[in-house]
Amino acid sequence: MRWRVIAVGTRLGGWAEAAFNDYARRLRGAEKLELCEVTPGRRSARGDAARAMATETQRIVALLEPRSFSIALDERGRQFTSMRLGEWLGARRRSGETLNFIIGGADGLGEEVLQRAALRWSLSALTLPHALARVLVAEQLYRATTLLGGHPYHRE
Repeated sequence: MRWRVIAVGTRLGGWAEAAFNDYARRLRGAEKLELCEVTPGRRSARGDAARAMATETQRIVALLEPRSFSIALDERGRQFTSMRLGEWLGARRRSGETLNFIIGGADGLGEEVLQRAALRWSLSALTLPHALARVLVAEQLYRATTLLGGHPYHRE
């Protein structure tokens, strides 16, 4: 099964890249975690955020495969405990579909991306930096696979 984090933004700190790559490396096996970075739309002082988000939306949609399952990271989405996320991922594994975890840009995700997403997932009610959101997604996916494998990574 293939998991992809599709994230707007291309210039993150080395700490975020190192942390994401560490969890992706740990996931080698049944699941493969890939990072697909989307170049942000141009923003200016004139306030063309809507145009920038539209550009980002087009770039994200172009990356979505027809037979994949998309999860939009959205502050208004569903929250999971780590145990519940593991159960949910275990059920999704059986579908064999690619899972796309989509992280938006500075202004969030465009309506078309939100509409195409089969699920909206909230990592927290807090506002998180995009780099940290990538790392949290990767860590939680790793934690979920260890739970599914019966490993003691998570303690309840």
